[in-house]
Amino acid sequence: MTRRLPAELLRYFLASLLALIADTATLSASLRLFGLSLAWSATLGFVVGAVVAYWLSIRWVFRERAFARVPALEFLGFVAIGIAGLGVTQAVLWVGVTELHLLPEAVKLAAAVVTFAFNYGVRRSLLFARRRFATAPETAA
Repeated sequence: MTRRLPAELLRYFLASLLALIADTATLSASLRLFGLSLAWSATLGFVVGAVVAYWLSIRWVFRERAFARVPALEFLGFVAIGIAGLGVTQAVLWVGVTELHLLPEAVKLAAAVVTFAFNYGVRRSLLFARRRFATAPETAA
C-alpha cells in the first residue's frame, strides 16, 4: 500500500491536471465559440472537468473502489467532494486575502495545493478504499 501511494498520487495529480485542461477548454469554447454566459460556461467546464477526473480516477488512478457496484452514488460522492473542495478554496482565499492581506494570486496557488490534498485525501479514504461499502446487506429469505 505505502509503496503504491507515490505512484497513485502522481497519477491523481496528472488526472487532475487533465481535468483542469478539459474544464478550462470547455469554459473557453463555451464563451468564445458558443456565446454562452460566464456562469453557464463555468458550470459546463466544471461538469466536464468532473467527468474527466472521475473517469480517470476509476480507470487509471485508483485500484480500490468502495462503491464500485453503485457507480451513480460513487460519481455523486466524487462531485460532492469536489464541491466541498471548492469551499476549501474559498475559505483559504478569504483568510489569505481578507484577513492576512496577501496577494490573491499567491493565495490561489496555496489554495490549489490545500484543495488538491483535501480532494485526494477525502476521495481516497471514502470512495477509493476497500469495498467495505460496496455491497448491500444480505437479507434473509
